[in-house]
Amino acid sequence: MLSHRRNFLRTSAAFVGALALPNFTRQAISADGAVASEKHFEVVDVKRTTVKLEYRPVPRRSMDRELPHWRYTEFCDVRLKSNVTGTGETLLYYTWGVPSDEAVKSVIGKSALEVMWDDNLGAGLQMALFDAVGRTAGVPVHALMGRKVHNTTPLSWWNIDTSAVDMASECATAYKAGYMSYKTKGRPWFDIDRQMELATDAVPDRFKIDMDFNNTLLTAEQGLPILKRIGKYPQTDIYESPIPQSDIEGNRAIVDATHVNVAMHYGTPTPRDVARTGCCDGFVVGRGASDLMSAGHFCEEVEMPFWLQLVGSGLTAAWSLQFGGVLQQSRWPAVNCHQLYETDLLTTPITVKQGMSKVPDRPGIGYEIDRDQVAKLKVKRPATRPDPPRLMETIFADGSKMYTANNGKVNFMLNAANDGKYPYYKKGAHTQLLANDGSPRWKQLYERSRREGPIQA
Repeated sequence: MLSHRRNFLRTSAAFVGALALPNFTRQAISADGAVASEKHFEVVDVKRTTVKLEYRPVPRRSMDRELPHWRYTEFCDVRLKSNVTGTGETLLYYTWGVPSDEAVKSVIGKSALEVMWDDNLGAGLQMALFDAVGRTAGVPVHALMGRKVHNTTPLSWWNIDTSAVDMASECATAYKAGYMSYKTKGRPWFDIDRQMELATDAVPDRFKIDMDFNNTLLTAEQGLPILKRIGKYPQTDIYESPIPQSDIEGNRAIVDATHVNVAMHYGTPTPRDVARTGCCDGFVVGRGASDLMSAGHFCEEVEMPFWLQLVGSGLTAAWSLQFGGVLQQSRWPAVNCHQLYETDLLTTPITVKQGMSKVPDRPGIGYEIDRDQVAKLKVKRPATRPDPPRLMETIFADGSKMYTANNGKVNFMLNAANDGKYPYYKKGAHTQLLANDGSPRWKQLYERSRREGPIQA
Protein backbone atom coordinates (compact mmCIF):
# COMPACT_ATOMS: atom_id res chain seq x y z
CA MET A 1 0.00 0.00 0.00
CA LEU A 2 2.82 2.40 0.84
CA SER A 3 4.30 1.80 -2.63
CA HIS A 4 0.96 2.65 -4.19
CA ARG A 5 0.79 5.87 -2.18
CA ARG A 6 4.29 6.88 -3.24
CA ASN A 7 3.51 6.28 -6.91
CA PHE A 8 0.43 8.45 -6.59
CA LEU A 9 2.36 11.21 -4.86
CA ARG A 10 4.98 11.26 -7.61
CA THR A 11 2.50 11.42 -10.47
CA SER A 12 -0.20 13.79 -9.22
CA ALA A 13 0.12 17.36 -8.03
CA ALA A 14 -3.37 18.77 -8.26
CA PHE A 15 -5.95 16.11 -8.98
CA VAL A 16 -8.15 16.88 -5.99
CA GLY A 17 -11.44 18.64 -6.39
CA ALA A 18 -11.84 17.76 -10.06
CA LEU A 19 -15.49 16.88 -9.57
CA ALA A 20 -16.20 19.67 -7.11
CA LEU A 21 -16.87 22.33 -9.73
CA PRO A 22 -19.94 24.28 -10.84
CA ASN A 23 -19.69 22.71 -14.29
CA PHE A 24 -19.96 19.22 -12.81
CA THR A 25 -23.11 20.27 -10.96
CA ARG A 26 -24.59 21.65 -14.16
CA GLN A 27 -23.75 18.44 -16.00
CA ALA A 28 -25.32 16.32 -13.25
CA ILE A 29 -28.55 18.30 -13.42
CA SER A 30 -28.57 18.28 -17.22
CA ALA A 31 -28.05 14.52 -17.24
CA ASP A 32 -31.06 14.14 -14.97
CA GLY A 33 -33.11 16.28 -17.35
CA ALA A 34 -34.81 18.11 -14.51
CA VAL A 35 -34.36 21.79 -15.32
CA ALA A 36 -33.93 23.53 -18.63
CA SER A 37 -32.88 27.02 -17.61
CA GLU A 38 -30.37 28.36 -15.11
CA LYS A 39 -32.64 31.30 -14.36
CA HIS A 40 -34.51 29.05 -11.92
CA PHE A 41 -31.41 28.91 -9.72
CA GLU A 42 -31.01 32.64 -9.13
CA VAL A 43 -30.87 33.50 -5.41
CA VAL A 44 -33.62 35.97 -4.53
CA ASP A 45 -33.66 35.95 -0.72
CA VAL A 46 -31.72 34.74 2.36
CA LYS A 47 -33.04 34.64 5.91
CA ARG A 48 -31.27 33.51 9.10
CA THR A 49 -32.70 32.32 12.41
CA THR A 50 -30.83 31.57 15.66
CA VAL A 51 -32.12 28.90 18.01
CA LYS A 52 -30.94 27.72 21.42
CA LEU A 53 -30.95 23.96 21.94
CA GLU A 54 -30.78 22.05 25.21
CA TYR A 55 -28.55 19.06 25.89
CA ARG A 56 -29.92 15.76 27.09
CA PRO A 57 -29.42 15.33 30.88
CA VAL A 58 -26.42 12.94 30.77
CA PRO A 59 -24.21 14.84 28.29
CA ARG A 60 -25.36 18.13 29.85
CA ARG A 61 -23.31 17.40 32.98
CA SER A 62 -20.08 17.49 30.99
CA MET A 63 -20.98 19.81 28.12
CA ASP A 64 -21.87 22.54 30.62
CA ARG A 65 -18.34 22.27 31.95
CA GLU A 66 -16.55 23.31 28.76
CA LEU A 67 -19.00 23.78 25.89
CA PRO A 68 -22.15 25.60 27.03
CA HIS A 69 -21.96 27.66 23.82
CA TRP A 70 -22.68 24.64 21.59
CA ARG A 71 -26.36 25.27 22.34
CA TYR A 72 -26.54 28.04 19.73
CA THR A 73 -27.15 27.17 16.12
CA GLU A 74 -28.28 29.22 13.14
CA PHE A 75 -30.55 28.14 10.29
CA CYS A 76 -30.13 29.76 6.91
CA ASP A 77 -33.02 29.72 4.41
CA VAL A 78 -32.15 30.46 0.77
CA ARG A 79 -34.99 31.06 -1.69
CA LEU A 80 -34.36 30.71 -5.42
CA LYS A 81 -36.23 32.12 -8.40
CA SER A 82 -37.85 28.70 -8.71
CA ASN A 83 -39.65 29.72 -5.47
CA VAL A 84 -37.98 26.74 -3.78
CA THR A 85 -36.25 27.27 -0.42
CA GLY A 86 -33.22 25.35 0.81
CA THR A 87 -32.06 25.27 4.42
CA GLY A 88 -28.62 24.98 5.99
CA GLU A 89 -27.21 25.06 9.52
CA THR A 90 -24.25 26.67 11.28
CA LEU A 91 -23.32 25.68 14.82
CA LEU A 92 -22.32 29.25 15.62
CA TYR A 93 -19.43 28.68 18.04
CA TYR A 94 -17.98 25.47 16.63
CA THR A 95 -17.73 25.64 12.88
CA TRP A 96 -15.25 25.98 10.05
CA GLY A 97 -17.06 29.11 8.86
CA VAL A 98 -19.91 31.36 10.06
CA PRO A 99 -21.72 33.07 7.14
CA SER A 100 -21.13 36.81 7.33
CA ASP A 101 -23.55 39.56 6.33
CA GLU A 102 -21.28 40.26 3.38
CA ALA A 103 -21.40 36.62 2.26
CA VAL A 104 -25.19 36.66 2.39
CA LYS A 105 -25.37 39.86 0.33
CA SER A 106 -22.86 38.48 -2.19
CA VAL A 107 -25.09 35.60 -3.33
CA ILE A 108 -28.26 37.63 -3.93
CA GLY A 109 -28.97 37.83 -7.65
CA LYS A 110 -26.39 35.16 -8.51
CA SER A 111 -26.86 31.62 -9.74
CA ALA A 112 -26.71 29.16 -6.85
CA LEU A 113 -25.01 26.76 -9.27
CA GLU A 114 -22.15 29.21 -9.62
CA VAL A 115 -21.58 30.08 -5.96
CA MET A 116 -22.51 26.96 -3.99
CA TRP A 117 -19.03 25.43 -4.15
CA ASP A 118 -17.45 28.50 -2.52
CA ASP A 119 -16.41 27.40 0.97
CA ASN A 120 -15.82 31.03 1.94
CA LEU A 121 -19.59 31.48 2.21
CA GLY A 122 -19.67 29.56 5.48
CA ALA A 123 -21.40 26.40 6.66
CA GLY A 124 -25.12 27.18 6.77
CA LEU A 125 -25.22 29.35 3.66
CA GLN A 126 -23.36 26.82 1.53
CA MET A 127 -25.50 23.97 2.84
CA ALA A 128 -28.69 25.90 2.07
CA LEU A 129 -27.56 26.61 -1.49
CA PHE A 130 -26.94 22.92 -2.14
CA ASP A 131 -30.30 22.04 -0.61
CA ALA A 132 -32.12 24.64 -2.73
CA VAL A 133 -30.42 23.51 -5.94
CA GLY A 134 -31.19 19.87 -5.25
CA ARG A 135 -34.83 20.62 -4.48
CA THR A 136 -35.19 22.78 -7.59
CA ALA A 137 -33.61 20.14 -9.80
CA GLY A 138 -35.47 17.31 -8.09
CA VAL A 139 -32.25 15.45 -7.23
CA PRO A 140 -30.49 14.57 -3.94
CA VAL A 141 -27.48 16.64 -2.96
CA HIS A 142 -25.19 13.65 -3.46
CA ALA A 143 -26.06 13.71 -7.18
CA LEU A 144 -24.60 17.24 -7.32
CA MET A 145 -21.34 16.02 -5.78
CA GLY A 146 -20.41 12.86 -7.65
CA ARG A 147 -21.32 9.25 -8.22
CA LYS A 148 -23.08 7.56 -5.34
CA VAL A 149 -20.89 4.70 -4.10
CA HIS A 150 -22.51 3.93 -0.73
CA ASN A 151 -26.19 3.34 -0.01
CA THR A 152 -25.52 3.51 3.71
CA THR A 153 -22.85 5.27 5.74
CA PRO A 154 -21.61 4.75 9.34
CA LEU A 155 -22.44 7.16 12.18
CA SER A 156 -20.89 7.47 15.62
CA TRP A 157 -22.31 8.69 18.95
CA TRP A 158 -20.30 11.49 20.58
CA ASN A 159 -19.84 13.08 23.98
CA ILE A 160 -17.06 15.15 25.49
CA ASP A 161 -14.90 13.56 28.22
CA THR A 162 -17.12 12.56 31.09
CA SER A 163 -17.31 10.44 34.21
CA ALA A 164 -16.89 6.68 33.89
CA VAL A 165 -20.51 6.15 34.93
CA ASP A 166 -21.85 8.61 32.37
CA MET A 167 -19.60 7.23 29.64
CA ALA A 168 -20.95 3.74 30.25
CA SER A 169 -24.49 5.10 30.23
CA GLU A 170 -23.96 6.90 26.91
CA CYS A 171 -22.40 3.82 25.29
CA ALA A 172 -25.39 1.73 26.37
CA THR A 173 -27.81 4.39 25.09
CA ALA A 174 -25.97 4.56 21.76
CA TYR A 175 -26.03 0.79 21.34
CA LYS A 176 -29.75 0.66 22.12
CA ALA A 177 -30.33 3.34 19.46
CA GLY A 178 -28.59 1.24 16.79
CA TYR A 179 -25.14 2.79 16.92
CA MET A 180 -22.02 0.63 16.94
CA SER A 181 -19.46 3.33 17.74
CA TYR A 182 -18.89 5.91 20.48
CA LYS A 183 -16.35 8.71 20.32
CA THR A 184 -15.12 10.68 23.31
CA LYS A 185 -12.11 12.55 24.70
CA GLY A 186 -9.17 11.17 26.67
CA ARG A 187 -8.20 13.62 29.40
CA PRO A 188 -5.85 13.54 32.43
CA TRP A 189 -8.58 14.80 34.76
CA PHE A 190 -10.53 11.54 34.37
CA ASP A 191 -9.45 7.98 35.15
CA ILE A 192 -9.27 6.58 31.63
CA ASP A 193 -8.86 3.00 32.86
CA ARG A 194 -12.05 3.25 34.90
CA GLN A 195 -13.87 4.84 31.97
CA MET A 196 -12.95 1.94 29.68
CA GLU A 197 -13.66 -0.67 32.34
CA LEU A 198 -17.25 0.50 32.91
CA ALA A 199 -17.99 1.41 29.28
CA THR A 200 -16.86 -1.94 27.88
CA ASP A 201 -18.99 -3.74 30.47
CA ALA A 202 -22.03 -1.92 29.05
CA VAL A 203 -21.68 -2.93 25.38
CA PRO A 204 -20.69 -6.04 23.38
CA ASP A 205 -17.22 -6.55 21.93
CA ARG A 206 -18.37 -5.55 18.43
CA PHE A 207 -19.33 -2.07 19.66
CA LYS A 208 -16.36 0.26 19.14
CA ILE A 209 -14.98 3.07 21.30
CA ASP A 210 -12.73 5.78 19.87
CA MET A 211 -10.67 8.08 22.07
CA ASP A 212 -9.57 11.58 21.01
CA PHE A 213 -6.61 12.74 23.10
CA ASN A 214 -6.03 16.11 21.40
CA ASN A 215 -2.26 15.71 21.98
CA THR A 216 -2.60 15.26 25.77
CA LEU A 217 -0.45 12.10 25.83
CA LEU A 218 2.35 14.54 24.89
CA THR A 219 4.94 12.04 23.60
CA ALA A 220 4.96 8.48 22.26
CA GLU A 221 7.18 7.35 25.14
CA GLN A 222 4.77 8.69 27.77
CA GLY A 223 1.61 7.69 25.98
CA LEU A 224 2.29 4.16 24.78
CA PRO A 225 1.85 2.47 28.20
CA ILE A 226 -1.64 4.01 28.38
CA LEU A 227 -2.48 3.18 24.77
CA LYS A 228 -1.36 -0.42 25.17
CA ARG A 229 -3.31 -0.75 28.42
CA ILE A 230 -6.65 0.44 27.05
CA GLY A 231 -5.94 -1.26 23.74
CA LYS A 232 -6.50 -4.61 25.43
CA TYR A 233 -10.26 -4.06 25.26
CA PRO A 234 -11.75 -5.47 22.03
CA GLN A 235 -14.00 -2.41 21.79
CA THR A 236 -11.04 -0.01 21.44
CA ASP A 237 -10.88 0.93 17.78
CA ILE A 238 -9.32 4.37 17.07
CA TYR A 239 -6.96 6.77 18.84
CA GLU A 240 -7.27 10.32 17.52
CA SER A 241 -4.31 12.73 17.79
CA PRO A 242 -2.69 10.95 20.76
CA ILE A 243 0.33 13.29 20.60
CA PRO A 244 1.04 16.45 18.57
CA GLN A 245 0.37 15.66 14.92
CA SER A 246 3.53 17.47 13.85
CA ASP A 247 5.56 14.75 15.63
CA ILE A 248 5.72 12.44 12.63
CA GLU A 249 8.33 10.13 14.14
CA GLY A 250 6.42 9.79 17.42
CA ASN A 251 3.12 9.09 15.71
CA ARG A 252 4.75 6.50 13.48
CA ALA A 253 6.13 4.81 16.62
CA ILE A 254 2.59 4.65 18.02
CA VAL A 255 1.24 3.20 14.77
CA ASP A 256 3.94 0.54 14.84
CA ALA A 257 3.40 -0.31 18.52
CA THR A 258 -0.38 -0.75 18.65
CA HIS A 259 -3.02 -2.66 16.70
CA VAL A 260 -5.50 0.19 17.31
CA ASN A 261 -6.07 2.58 14.40
CA VAL A 262 -4.55 6.05 14.71
CA ALA A 263 -6.41 9.04 13.21
CA MET A 264 -5.23 12.57 12.50
CA HIS A 265 -7.06 15.71 11.46
CA TYR A 266 -6.49 16.17 7.73
CA GLY A 267 -3.95 18.92 7.01
CA THR A 268 -1.11 18.61 9.57
CA PRO A 269 1.28 17.08 8.68
CA THR A 270 0.54 17.55 5.00
CA PRO A 271 -1.56 14.68 3.66
CA ARG A 272 1.31 13.80 1.35
CA ASP A 273 3.71 13.46 4.28
CA VAL A 274 1.19 11.31 6.11
CA ALA A 275 0.79 9.00 3.11
CA ARG A 276 4.56 8.88 2.62
CA THR A 277 5.50 8.13 6.23
CA GLY A 278 2.53 6.07 7.43
CA CYS A 279 2.30 8.11 10.66
CA CYS A 280 -1.43 7.41 10.96
CA ASP A 281 -4.00 4.98 9.59
CA GLY A 282 -6.65 7.47 8.50
CA PHE A 283 -8.05 10.96 8.82
CA VAL A 284 -10.65 13.20 10.39
CA VAL A 285 -12.15 15.30 7.58
CA GLY A 286 -14.33 18.39 7.87
CA ARG A 287 -14.86 21.96 6.57
CA GLY A 288 -16.74 23.03 3.44
CA ALA A 289 -17.96 21.11 0.41
CA SER A 290 -14.97 21.80 -1.84
CA ASP A 291 -12.44 20.97 0.87
CA LEU A 292 -14.37 17.83 1.79
CA MET A 293 -14.47 16.57 -1.77
CA SER A 294 -10.77 17.30 -2.26
CA ALA A 295 -9.81 15.48 0.93
CA GLY A 296 -12.10 12.60 0.06
CA HIS A 297 -10.56 12.14 -3.38
CA PHE A 298 -7.07 12.26 -1.89
CA CYS A 299 -7.98 9.55 0.61
CA GLU A 300 -9.42 7.44 -2.18
CA GLU A 301 -6.22 7.70 -4.20
CA VAL A 302 -4.00 6.72 -1.26
CA GLU A 303 -6.48 4.16 0.08
CA MET A 304 -6.81 5.68 3.55
CA PRO A 305 -10.12 5.75 5.46
CA PHE A 306 -11.53 8.78 7.24
CA TRP A 307 -14.53 9.91 9.18
CA LEU A 308 -16.61 12.97 8.37
CA GLN A 309 -16.68 15.50 11.21
CA LEU A 310 -19.53 17.92 10.54
CA VAL A 311 -21.05 19.09 13.81
CA GLY A 312 -24.53 20.43 14.53
CA SER A 313 -28.09 19.27 15.01
CA GLY A 314 -29.98 16.85 12.76
CA LEU A 315 -29.74 18.91 9.55
CA THR A 316 -25.94 18.92 9.67
CA ALA A 317 -25.99 15.16 10.25
CA ALA A 318 -28.23 14.79 7.18
CA TRP A 319 -25.80 16.95 5.17
CA SER A 320 -22.99 14.64 6.28
CA LEU A 321 -24.92 11.60 5.00
CA GLN A 322 -24.78 13.06 1.50
CA PHE A 323 -20.97 13.16 1.54
CA GLY A 324 -20.92 9.67 3.00
CA GLY A 325 -22.76 8.52 -0.10
CA VAL A 326 -20.21 9.78 -2.63
CA LEU A 327 -16.84 9.57 -0.86
CA GLN A 328 -15.41 6.08 -1.20
CA GLN A 329 -13.16 6.14 1.86
CA SER A 330 -15.66 7.59 4.35
CA ARG A 331 -15.61 4.20 6.05
CA TRP A 332 -15.08 5.27 9.65
CA PRO A 333 -18.19 6.38 11.60
CA ALA A 334 -19.04 10.06 11.11
CA VAL A 335 -19.09 12.47 14.05
CA ASN A 336 -22.03 14.90 13.89
CA CYS A 337 -22.88 15.29 17.61
CA HIS A 338 -26.64 15.72 17.00
CA GLN A 339 -27.22 13.03 19.64
CA LEU A 340 -26.24 15.55 22.32
CA TYR A 341 -29.49 17.45 22.08
CA GLU A 342 -32.99 16.89 23.40
CA THR A 343 -34.29 17.51 19.87
CA ASP A 344 -32.57 17.09 16.51
CA LEU A 345 -35.01 19.62 14.97
CA LEU A 346 -36.01 17.24 12.16
CA THR A 347 -39.58 16.23 11.38
CA THR A 348 -38.32 12.67 10.87
CA PRO A 349 -35.24 11.59 12.87
CA ILE A 350 -32.21 9.96 11.29
CA THR A 351 -32.34 6.26 12.06
CA VAL A 352 -29.30 4.06 12.59
CA LYS A 353 -29.27 0.27 12.29
CA GLN A 354 -26.18 -1.79 13.06
CA GLY A 355 -24.17 1.43 13.02
CA MET A 356 -25.30 2.46 9.53
CA SER A 357 -27.72 5.09 8.25
CA LYS A 358 -29.30 5.23 4.80
CA VAL A 359 -28.02 7.88 2.39
CA PRO A 360 -31.25 9.70 1.43
CA ASP A 361 -32.27 9.91 -2.24
CA ARG A 362 -34.98 12.51 -1.72
CA PRO A 363 -34.42 15.93 -3.38
CA GLY A 364 -32.00 18.24 -1.62
CA ILE A 365 -30.51 17.22 1.72
CA GLY A 366 -33.39 14.80 2.13
CA TYR A 367 -34.75 15.85 5.53
CA GLU A 368 -37.15 18.56 6.70
CA ILE A 369 -36.69 20.99 9.57
CA ASP A 370 -39.38 21.04 12.26
CA ARG A 371 -40.45 24.65 11.84
CA ASP A 372 -42.63 24.61 14.95
CA GLN A 373 -39.61 23.62 17.06
CA VAL A 374 -37.46 26.27 15.40
CA ALA A 375 -40.06 28.93 16.21
CA LYS A 376 -40.30 27.69 19.80
CA LEU A 377 -36.54 27.72 20.35
CA LYS A 378 -35.77 30.93 18.46
CA VAL A 379 -33.57 33.43 20.33
CA LYS A 380 -31.68 36.58 19.60
CA ARG A 381 -28.20 35.77 18.31
CA PRO A 382 -25.61 36.43 21.05
CA ALA A 383 -23.27 39.32 20.31
CA THR A 384 -20.31 37.20 21.46
CA ARG A 385 -19.69 33.60 22.42
CA PRO A 386 -21.55 32.88 25.69
CA ASP A 387 -19.04 32.16 28.46
CA PRO A 388 -20.80 31.94 31.84
CA PRO A 389 -18.64 31.60 35.00
CA ARG A 390 -17.70 27.98 35.62
CA LEU A 391 -15.53 26.28 38.23
CA MET A 392 -14.29 22.71 37.87
CA GLU A 393 -13.12 20.53 40.74
CA THR A 394 -10.74 17.63 40.05
CA ILE A 395 -10.28 15.08 42.84
CA PHE A 396 -7.48 12.51 42.82
CA ALA A 397 -7.23 9.13 44.54
CA ASP A 398 -5.09 10.53 47.37
CA GLY A 399 -7.76 13.13 48.16
CA SER A 400 -5.88 16.09 46.69
CA LYS A 401 -7.91 18.60 44.66
CA MET A 402 -7.38 20.99 41.78
CA TYR A 403 -9.64 23.79 40.60
CA THR A 404 -9.97 25.20 37.09
CA ALA A 405 -12.04 28.18 35.95
CA ASN A 406 -13.02 29.25 32.46
CA ASN A 407 -10.74 32.05 31.31
CA GLY A 408 -12.31 33.43 28.16
CA LYS A 409 -10.73 30.84 25.85
CA VAL A 410 -12.54 27.82 24.40
CA ASN A 411 -9.94 25.16 25.18
CA PHE A 412 -8.93 26.41 28.61
CA MET A 413 -8.68 22.94 30.15
CA LEU A 414 -7.09 21.33 27.10
CA ASN A 415 -4.46 24.07 26.85
CA ALA A 416 -3.60 23.64 30.51
CA ALA A 417 -3.22 19.88 30.04
CA ASN A 418 -0.92 20.29 27.05
CA ASP A 419 1.14 22.76 29.10
CA GLY A 420 1.61 20.08 31.78
CA LYS A 421 -0.47 21.82 34.45
CA TYR A 422 -2.39 18.70 35.47
CA PRO A 423 -0.94 15.46 36.87
CA TYR A 424 -0.41 13.03 33.99
CA TYR A 425 -3.28 10.53 33.68
CA LYS A 426 -3.47 9.40 37.29
CA LYS A 427 -5.77 6.55 38.21
CA GLY A 428 -8.68 7.63 40.35
CA ALA A 429 -8.96 11.12 38.84
CA HIS A 430 -12.49 12.55 38.63
CA THR A 431 -13.75 15.99 37.59
CA GLN A 432 -17.06 17.73 38.08
CA LEU A 433 -18.59 21.14 37.55
CA LEU A 434 -18.83 22.84 40.92
CA ALA A 435 -22.11 24.74 41.13
CA ASN A 436 -21.95 28.34 42.29
CA ASP A 437 -23.51 28.21 45.75
CA GLY A 438 -22.96 31.91 46.33
CA SER A 439 -20.38 31.28 49.03
CA PRO A 440 -17.22 33.35 49.52
CA ARG A 441 -15.17 30.15 49.05
CA TRP A 442 -16.63 29.48 45.59
CA LYS A 443 -15.96 33.07 44.55
CA GLN A 444 -12.41 32.97 45.92
CA LEU A 445 -11.61 29.67 44.17
CA TYR A 446 -13.12 30.87 40.92
CA GLU A 447 -11.29 34.21 40.86
CA ARG A 448 -7.95 32.71 41.85
CA SER A 449 -8.08 29.79 39.40
CA ARG A 450 -9.26 32.11 36.61
CA ARG A 451 -6.30 34.37 37.31
CA GLU A 452 -3.59 31.74 37.92
CA GLY A 453 -4.80 28.74 35.91
CA PRO A 454 -5.45 25.35 37.51
CA ILE A 455 -4.66 25.61 41.23
CA GLN A 456 -4.31 23.20 44.10
CA ALA A 457 -6.42 23.99 47.15
